[in-house]
Parts: sequence; structure tokens; C-alpha cells
Amino acid sequence: MLPFQDARKLVIRQTTPHILSHPRQASKKNLADALGDALAQEIRSDRDYPPFDRSTRDGYAVRSVEASEGATLRCAGEIKAGDTVTQPFVPGACIQIMTGAAVPAGADAVVMIEFTERTGDNVTFQRATSQGQNIVKKGSEAHSGDLALRPGIRLGFAELALAAQVGAAELLCARRPRVAILSTGDEVVPITEQPGPFHIRNSNSVSLAAQVRLVGGEPVSLGNALDRTDDLGAKIELGLNEDILVLSGGVSMGKYDLVETVLKSLGAEFYFDAVAIRPGKPAVFGRCRDTFVFGLPGNPVSTMVTFQLFVTPAIDVLGGARPRPLPLLEANLTKTLHEKPGLTHFLPAHFEWTGISPEVCPLSWQGSGDIAALTRANCFIVVPADRQDIPAGEKVSVLPRLDVI
Repeated sequence: MLPFQDARKLVIRQTTPHILSHPRQASKKNLADALGDALAQEIRSDRDYPPFDRSTRDGYAVRSVEASEGATLRCAGEIKAGDTVTQPFVPGACIQIMTGAAVPAGADAVVMIEFTERTGDNVTFQRATSQGQNIVKKGSEAHSGDLALRPGIRLGFAELALAAQVGAAELLCARRPRVAILSTGDEVVPITEQPGPFHIRNSNSVSLAAQVRLVGGEPVSLGNALDRTDDLGAKIELGLNEDILVLSGGVSMGKYDLVETVLKSLGAEFYFDAVAIRPGKPAVFGRCRDTFVFGLPGNPVSTMVTFQLFVTPAIDVLGGARPRPLPLLEANLTKTLHEKPGLTHFLPAHFEWTGISPEVCPLSWQGSGDIAALTRANCFIVVPADRQDIPAGEKVSVLPRLDVI
């Protein structure tokens, strides 16, 4: 039984050679349609950035040696953002300038308007001025031809903005991995049906599809398999046509937990079949033919936790992106915790900034079947396997939910 950190590393280690030997297909996408995709090309700067010495403040362009504290200079003009600057800078004068405008040749500083007093065309400076203040020099962000975005980067809003800045209206993006989703269990019915007194609706198929989309995959729903080897085997065969197959349920030790048995009969190789966590201990990861397979516990919170820990890096790697690190934060615990040692616990909690330091409050919940508790949570407190009691006020690790922080 592996610690979750080692299990996660094993997922990355097993999927990486596959993507190296099976490069992702790629296609051109409009910039507006590429959010969340993995970039499959280099993007380089088309010119220097900024393309001119740029003012970062509203104020006055000056020669710093002339704008000493108490000095008065005559304002000789105005430059706003977008103006073509042709007028020469006259020594002994200053020019009013706006944020984002080009600093005229000969000026070496911009004094913020807040630190000046103007009477007519005369501007008096109230503080000493230093060379280069409030100016971003031409080419200080990037030079023409510099690498702006590397292949394998996940395209977020900042990356798309940078691509737009350098004129990349279309981007070559890797094809998103297709992730087959299959729930299991005789007790599971479609969400459109009225469940019997001892049945449950198939919420896992919905949450898993949402998580797949969030992390850059394309979900393929296979519905639900009954607790019979023939039905389960037939639906697994369909899933083996995709890049990844994610099953929920049927991976524990019960008489009707058939997932591993059926996968073995189809030639699967398993890399782990248990992880030292709660919830989510009986998680399975392996490969069957050319498809990576995850067997996740059927209880909904277990399914959500194990997906975030283990399936997410597989989708990253198989989607042509670098695997994102676990976004662990640190916060002060608001209530004392008492948990059984031996397993790492992931406890639903609420994280927020209430003062100068972040705080996290564990939530009351009824175990890994309690979806309602997770809707009130925006994170999980990570309790190490070797800790039993953690007093209020101690700093703890916090894993944000994929979709809310």
C-alpha cells in the first residue's frame, strides 16, 4: 500500500514513456477556443516588449538631474498612450505623460503627478527624482525572437493573453485525451430514473465527467455496468478504445467487487491496487492493452479525491502537458482534529482569509458517501498518516478542490 505521494509519482512515471513514444495529434485552434489545451508549438515574441520605453505612471517625463526636490520646470507638452512621439525633449523642461505612453528620447524618469504641484505651465517637484523611476525600458520584458510560450504549457488566461500580445491568433494545440467513464454496481440507476428504496442515482458519472473537463480531458460516458462479469467485461472493452478508462466502484474486497478480476482476464497489468489514504484506500491504477486504467472507489467523495490525486496527472501527461503539482496550501486550523493514524486523511473543510493569515475549518460529515458535505467545502485538510491529534491553531496542509479555489 503506497503513500499517496508515491502513487502519484508512479502514475506520472508510467504515463510519461507512453506520450514520448506516442506523440499527441495536434490541430490549429483559434485563440479564443484554446483555453485549457496543451500548447504543441513554440510561440516567440514578434518584437521587443515593451516596444518602447514605457511610462508606468501618470505624471511628468523629466531629466532626473533637473527634477530635484523643490525644482520647477516648464511643461512643454503632453503625451498620451498611443501617441507617436516625434517632438524632441528640451532640457530644462518636462512633458506631461500618461500611463502606457512612450517616454520621449532624452527623458530618463517619470515623476508621479501626486508628487508635483502645477501652476500654469510651471511644475514644481516635491521629491527627489532617480534615474529610471517609473519607466519600463524597451525590451526589458522580452526581445524580438525570444521564446514566449513553450510546448507542453497548459493555456490559461495569462498564456492566452501573451499569445495575443505577440500576434498568435491561432495556436497548435495537442488533442485532449479521451477519458472513458464507467460506474459499476447493481444499486446504481440513471439520474433520469426514480430510484427504488435501495438504489442510488449515478452521480459519479456526472462528477467524473466534470472533473475530466476541468483538467483538460474529453469525457466519454459508458453509463453503468452491473455486478456481472459479462456486462462489466463488455463495457470495459468499449472503454479500452480510449486513452484512459476510469471506473468507479467494484474495487474493494467484497464478493461483487469484480473490476480487478475482469481487468486481469483482459490482460491488465496493475501498478498499484491500494493507497494509504482515507477516503480512497482501494484505488487501482494499471494498464490494459494501450489504455491506462483507474479503478476508483464508488463512494462519491472517495471518487472525487482519488481523481484529483491520481487521474489528473495522467490526463496532463497524456494530453501533452507537464503534470501540474498538487496545489497544497498552508492554513491555521480552527478546530482540534483527532484522527486514526496509519492513513493520510483528506477531510472536507472550508478555507478562507479572515485576517492576516489564512484559516481552515474542518466540516462535519458522514463519511465518503456524503456529497452534501462536499458542496459546503472548498478544500480538504491533509492529515499526515503519523498524526493523531492536531490542536487548533496549528498550521496544516490544505488541498483546494479543483473547481472552487
